[in-house]
Amino acid sequence: MSDWFSLQTDSLWTIAVMAIITYGFRGGGYWLMGRVTLSPRMEAGLAYLPGAVITALVVPSMLEAGVPGVFGVAVVAVCMRIRPNLLLAMTAGIITVWLLRQVI
Repeated sequence: MSDWFSLQTDSLWTIAVMAIITYGFRGGGYWLMGRVTLSPRMEAGLAYLPGAVITALVVPSMLEAGVPGVFGVAVVAVCMRIRPNLLLAMTAGIITVWLLRQVI
């Protein structure tokens, strides 16, 4: 009987090297950006980046879910506008999608 969950030395070395490279790139990015002067245009563009990333993640899933997904996103937007509580808004959106999937 083979042990499926045993770690071999090669696997551990691979994970360690990948972790070092990943954190090297992250640290190098922070180091590099700390030495670069951003133009006002670049700062304005970077200010819109979080919204663009959220949109790129939410819209395809919303469209794939169809009508329940659209209503779920609308409920989340309304909840966040009324009371900016992310947990409450996400719960309301999930319940909305679930209920509409039961009905439709």
